[in-house]
Amino acid sequence: MEVVLEHRLPLSNKRIDVLLAGLHPETGRPSYVLVELKQWGGATRWQDSDTLVDVAGAPYRPSLHPSLQVAAYGEYLRDFLVVLQDEPDQLASVAYLHNATDHLVEDLWPTAEVSNAPMFTGQGREHFREYLRTYLAPSSGFSAADSLLSSPVRPSKQLLEHAAAEIQDREQFVLLDEQRVAYELILQAVEEARRENSKTAIVVSGAPGSGKSVIALSVLGELARRGYPVVHATGSKSFTQTMRQVAGKGSTRTKNLFKYFNSFIGAEADGLDVVVLDEAHRIREKSVNRYTPKALRDQARPQVEELLDAARVPVFLLDEHQVVRPGEMGTIPDIKAHAASRGITVRQVDLAGQFRAGGSDTYLDWVHALLGLSTEAPHAAGQPAAWHDESTFSVEVVDSVEEMEARLRTRVDAGENARMTAGFCWPWSDPNKDGSLVRDVRVGSWSRPWNLKSERAVGGAPPASLWASDPAGFEQVGCVYTAQGFEYAWNGVILGPDLVWRRDHWVARREFNKDPDFRSRAAVDNPTFDRLVRHVYKVLLTRGLRGTLLYSVDEETQAMLRDRVNPARVTTEVLTAS
Repeated sequence: MEVVLEHRLPLSNKRIDVLLAGLHPETGRPSYVLVELKQWGGATRWQDSDTLVDVAGAPYRPSLHPSLQVAAYGEYLRDFLVVLQDEPDQLASVAYLHNATDHLVEDLWPTAEVSNAPMFTGQGREHFREYLRTYLAPSSGFSAADSLLSSPVRPSKQLLEHAAAEIQDREQFVLLDEQRVAYELILQAVEEARRENSKTAIVVSGAPGSGKSVIALSVLGELARRGYPVVHATGSKSFTQTMRQVAGKGSTRTKNLFKYFNSFIGAEADGLDVVVLDEAHRIREKSVNRYTPKALRDQARPQVEELLDAARVPVFLLDEHQVVRPGEMGTIPDIKAHAASRGITVRQVDLAGQFRAGGSDTYLDWVHALLGLSTEAPHAAGQPAAWHDESTFSVEVVDSVEEMEARLRTRVDAGENARMTAGFCWPWSDPNKDGSLVRDVRVGSWSRPWNLKSERAVGGAPPASLWASDPAGFEQVGCVYTAQGFEYAWNGVILGPDLVWRRDHWVARREFNKDPDFRSRAAVDNPTFDRLVRHVYKVLLTRGLRGTLLYSVDEETQAMLRDRVNPARVTTEVLTAS
């Protein structure tokens, strides 16, 4: 028998405590047992739940039932390791609470998952040994371990069939014009890659609301229906978690098709037919971080190369004007350059239509011009063009943040969704020990907390990934990292002192920005900071579906906005008042 410790699940950062590999005592075939180790001294069911437990002395409660946890690990391996897909019964899962007695966890036994993944305690270690003997013969397990560790990684046919039903049958997507062109081009590239053993990269670029994520889910659902190995990936935790919520609909198996860009370190070259890379402007320079083992850090390649290599047809969906962090490399020229160096053909589709901001191309053009992001005259000095409300979209400059909040709350009370966001110009504190949130965002006497950093609800606030969709998110101010990729009917934006208007041009002021990624001049020079902070506000300004309220904490900037937003209306109001 071979023992593998801390085995990482493929395309995931989760780890299995112990993987035992050997030969089955009856069939002589490779056999595996996953073991979830718990140091718990005792545990009880949490509020009569069959899936959640309350662990004595644990700082965070509740916890997942260990049998449910390890059973899911087993299902995940069956879904992604080719070596297990033909013989799923050769893998077993078990939870071992080695510090507990039967009595101290007796509340956990009557759970359905225990039958799928038995649970043993230290008191019952002899029963645990007997269980292992039914799966593992007393002989070498080297070949079995090697077979599993070297197995190709790709979604199983059963998983893809399940995902197709979950995604495509539940969600009815209508693709229009360039959206349908992109969709058909991707499917054609997949068929061509299979038929000719070739490789093609697809780049789909579009503004916020142009339908990139609808294309992504449509492609994922259709390819899953056809049984082609495909996964979806993003570089945003909030966006990935929300996609799992939307597309998975509570199905753990379907959620497993949603990965992160850094999941492909060491992945088999062309192991997938397609990897759908949503929000590809979030691609980082490297996938490694401080937690990555040194051996992998030393061999780190550009993340875009890992993504290009991961599938026969890598699909990049992006908006270059949403690159908002230092180290983000998701631009079309960068993708094309890396593809060319690897001999990969690139096909590009630009999405002209958009469905955010009431479908107003004029508003998106105005935001680009306002921030000096227009391709015709980037960073040009002089007064920005004026905005005039359209029938489907309105913009207004409010007199105070109090007015902004009150007007948005009226929308929320009427059953609509609304959010307030701000530039990263205030500290971002962890919650207080009593669970209350620190009111970091302060403008005069008004203050509100930022959205949470973590994926655990605290003090009535939703997890970070659900801030944009959970109604309780209205009580916190969102930052660019939680707002990016999402939309809501009514959008309130607070422009902080890091980007201000002076006479006839914008001035980016690093000293007022609190984003840790922007602080180092060595990592982010002044021109890069100027560009990124404009991109941040571009993202914040383009979240609304029906309207946007604006307020700048800087007096001169506020005056400029008032002068450029519905100027005829302002003049009429002044004349009427006089």
